[in-house]
Amino acid sequence: MLNLSHKSLDVYQIALKLVNDVYGVTQRFPKEEQYVIVSQLRRAAISVCSNIAEG
Repeated sequence: MLNLSHKSLDVYQIALKLVNDVYGVTQRFPKEEQYVIVSQLRRAAISVCSNIAEG
């Protein structure tokens, strides 16, 4: 039987890179943006990975 884990999918690997990139970029945002747009961007990026994992 094949092991078809979401972790082996190219699209999932790309989504993980997106999360890392978003975190890296948003770390450089001004402090006044930390609790508004930064939070929203990070949650959106994580959501992509979550949606792929859910299938």
